[in-house]
Amino acid sequence: MATSTIVITGASAGLGAEMARQFADLGYDLGLCARRVDKLEALRTEITRTHPDRRVELKALDVTDEKAVFSVFREFADELGTVDRVIVNAGLGKGAALGTGRHDANRATAMTNFVGALAQTEAALELFRDRGGGHLVMISSMSALRGMRKAMTTYAASKAGIAALAEGIRSERVPGVDVSVVYPGYIASEMNDQVASKPPFMVDTRTGVRAMVSAIEKRKVKAYVPPWPWVPIGAVLKVLPLALLRKIT
Repeated sequence: MATSTIVITGASAGLGAEMARQFADLGYDLGLCARRVDKLEALRTEITRTHPDRRVELKALDVTDEKAVFSVFREFADELGTVDRVIVNAGLGKGAALGTGRHDANRATAMTNFVGALAQTEAALELFRDRGGGHLVMISSMSALRGMRKAMTTYAASKAGIAALAEGIRSERVPGVDVSVVYPGYIASEMNDQVASKPPFMVDTRTGVRAMVSAIEKRKVKAYVPPWPWVPIGAVLKVLPLALLRKIT
């Protein structure tokens, strides 16, 4: 049986890099892309040292360069023979309260997390429509369940937009295409390693990504990860009055 292939964006560090390691452990060939090619090369060396039979193709990619997104995805399909799964993972966490003079940071986050994700989704679906199927995975965030305050406002909105994109595609029922949205809780990663005070319920990268990979492998439509405590927290967040939400976020 042919080896399955996965393309992961934002794969140079954090959740993306750890997903690459764990999917390689499961036997997948990989197409990895990110802005920092030196980190991708180090990751490939690490993976192929452990799994010399794994194929790992690398591409430099800034997901806000829309033309590059389409060309990189097509190149991966040509080089790997096919693309079975695309994980839309590249993200940015910059931000500030709206109206405080940091539109640049909020715009950068919106462009990377939503507009960049839109380009990745379009490029992935072009491949899947051509081949008659595939698995699209969107990495959202628990913060997407509600509007968030201050520095989190734009980030949460962009991640909510990703979830809405996924639901719209799922509603369209593209033949052979499965769509999953993963909502990570607090998982240690490069994006949050500079935070002075670690939030409650944070798990290490490997543990958190193991829960993500498990949900992706099961092709879950929606997954809060790790399931504990984020499944019950997610249920509460959806119905919590804004006055109470304000006090805890």
